[in-house]
Parts: sequence; C-alpha cells; structure tokens
Amino acid sequence: MHDIRLLRDQLDHLREGMRRRGKLAELGPLLDRAESLEKERRAAITELEAQQARRNKVTQDVALKRKAGEDATALIAEGRTIGDVIAALEQRRNEADAAVQAMLYELPNIPLPEVPEGDESNNAVVKTWGTPRADGASLVPHWDAAAGMGILDLPRGAKIAGSGFVVYRGAGARLVRSLLNMMLDLHTDAHGYEEAWVPFMVNRASMTGTGQLPKFEDDMYRVPDEDLFLIPTAEVPITNLFRDEILEAGDLPRAMCGYSACFRREAGSAGKDTRGLLRVHQFDKVELVRYATPESSREQLELLTVQAEAVLELLELPYRRLLLAAGDTGFSSAMTYDLEVYAPAVGKWLEVSSCSVFTDFQARRANIRYRPAPGEKPRFVHTLNGSGLALPRIIASLIEHHQQPDGSVSIPEALQPYFGRAILR
Repeated sequence: MHDIRLLRDQLDHLREGMRRRGKLAELGPLLDRAESLEKERRAAITELEAQQARRNKVTQDVALKRKAGEDATALIAEGRTIGDVIAALEQRRNEADAAVQAMLYELPNIPLPEVPEGDESNNAVVKTWGTPRADGASLVPHWDAAAGMGILDLPRGAKIAGSGFVVYRGAGARLVRSLLNMMLDLHTDAHGYEEAWVPFMVNRASMTGTGQLPKFEDDMYRVPDEDLFLIPTAEVPITNLFRDEILEAGDLPRAMCGYSACFRREAGSAGKDTRGLLRVHQFDKVELVRYATPESSREQLELLTVQAEAVLELLELPYRRLLLAAGDTGFSSAMTYDLEVYAPAVGKWLEVSSCSVFTDFQARRANIRYRPAPGEKPRFVHTLNGSGLALPRIIASLIEHHQQPDGSVSIPEALQPYFGRAILR
C-alpha cells in the first residue's frame, strides 16, 4: 500500500508509476476519484476546524452569560446546531478517508527506476548460466517419462482431487522430499536463513498484508466459514510473522525461509500450458523472505537472487535471469527478477522463481516497522522474497535435462546424498 501522502503531495509520481506499468488508462479514473475525495476530505477538515473553533467560542460565551446571571438559551441552541454540523462534517471526513484508503489497496507498487517500461516483451535477460540441451526433439517429455517410471500419477491425482492436482509415487515422492531437504539445508546452513514451519492457512489480515487481498481473492482457495485462505506461497505467513511489530535496527537484515505447500486456483490462467507439471493447483516450494532497511534493500535483492540461483547450479540446470518489465511485474513488487530453467523436451523456458523487492509496500499494509536507533521514530522496513525454489517445474526440467539415452535420469551429485542413488529409473 502506498503512503497516503503520495496522493496528497506527489500524485504525478503515482500517475507516472501507473503509466510505466501500462495501467494508467485502467487506474487513471481511480486516481482522479481519489484526488477528488482527498480534496473533499481536506475541505471537510478545514470546515470542521472552523466549526469546532466556533463551538468553543459559543461554549465560552454560555459560561460567561451564566456567570453574569444572563439568559444563555439562544447560545445553547446555537451550540447544539453547531454540534450537528460537526457530526456531519466528521462523517463526511471519515467516509472520504475510508474511500481513499480502500482505493490505495487497489493501486500496485511503483516500479523502481531501473525497471524497463512496457509489457513482457520488454523483459530483459541479464544473466545466463549453463548450456541448454539441443537435442530436445529426441527426448521424452517429463510427463511421459515420469509416468513410464511410475513416479508421477496424474490420472489418480485428478481422480481424488481434480485436474491440476498431482500424485508423486515411489521414487517420485522421494525426489520431492530430497529436493526440499537439500534446498532447506542450503539456505539455512550456507546462506544463514532461519527456518520457519508455518501454517498452510492464514487469515484475511495476513493475505491483505502481503497484497493478495483484496485484488486477487478470486485466485485463492478460501474456507468461508472460518474466513481463512489456503496460502498461495509461504511468503504470506513468513512475511506476516512480524505484522504489527517493531524490529530493532540490529535485527536487519533478517532472513527467514520455510517450506510450504502452495495452493492457487489461477482463475485467470485459462488457455495457458497445463500439461504435466507446467501448471498445477497445488505444489511444493521453499520460500526465502528478507526484511531490510530502505538503504540496503536493493543490494539485498541481488543477494537473495544469487542464493536462489545457487540451487539451480547445484542441480546442474541451465537457467537465465530476467529483469521483468514494469507491465509484467507483480502487483506488490517494485522490481522482480525471474529465474527460468529450460525444459528441452517441452522446448520452453520455465519460471521457477520470482525474486522481488517490495520496498515498503507490504510493510505498510502489514505494519512492519523497525527503529533505526534507540529513541528514534520507527520506520517501515523493506520486504523481499523469492522462491528457493518451486518444485513442479524444477522436477520437469530435471527429468528432461538429465535424461539418459535409456530413459533413466541422472541425479546431480549435490542431490545424491539426499536421494540415496545416482540414477532415477
């Protein structure tokens, strides 16, 4: 959420941010309405202060008349009338304030200056690592290869839950567990993250704090009787660990990670790739979350992204890092790097992590602050997160990229201690 002072004092800056996202035509009328409501709120406050001063004067005059033994009936009646006017002005001010606050929840974050303008066609590849296999046409797609090995059971996943739900079996289940353990050990032991085991359901305040609500409620699985939501990512519960809290400067930067299942209805994804593991409604992921000072958050984004990339390098999977253009950057993010691995049989780059800095956008919604020094006024932290990593597409790429001529899959050396063998067949 934006500081309301942007509407009051820097509306042009806010408009420019929406223009760079390609959203000005859509959100311009909302900004116009917000500007009008803010003017109305200011006018109500000015009039309210004048009426309060007038009531105070009448109250003083009533006291003087009573002290002098004079009739104060007319002044008392005038004071009551002024009280009614003040009540109406207060309601007008509060309604305008509530409407502006509601509008602020609908506005996405402002992209950082280095983020390219435009839509996804302007995404920029800023790093590559490894060499994608060139023989993709001769490889078996991951869904057929995994089904042939008996490690992936899509028909039974659909039977017990519906399309978009997956059952891993035997060595497939072991592969999932191995990957998660490897990633968690790497991030806690080598990268210094504190692990958190978090709930898979959160309340409305938590979903609002990280920006999923109110705008994206249709994409979420909701438990209506409890008003709880199945989490789309561990970003939500981990970021909200410190909701409504004040951290000390010495606590920053703070790094938390955690495993979670992730649940997404993806109501707007009709027509996109759905074959195999490319797009599912439930998947497993290790999430990285960092809390930083405003001065260090940009540097922290680079660090977080390199830490996510380390997993791909250990898995010996060629990847590329994309700097997303403003129009392709997520609602809450100010800048995002996407990490994509190549699936040679599918012939596509697959996103496996989005590493983002949110500036103070989430922290304002979740009220996460820090105290720069003892006795100083608290400031909002900057939050960051990224997948470290998301499994379905990692497994797809691993099966295809490390596929051997006999149909087996070689297990990367770093994963072998967890998986217990060098070959998946």
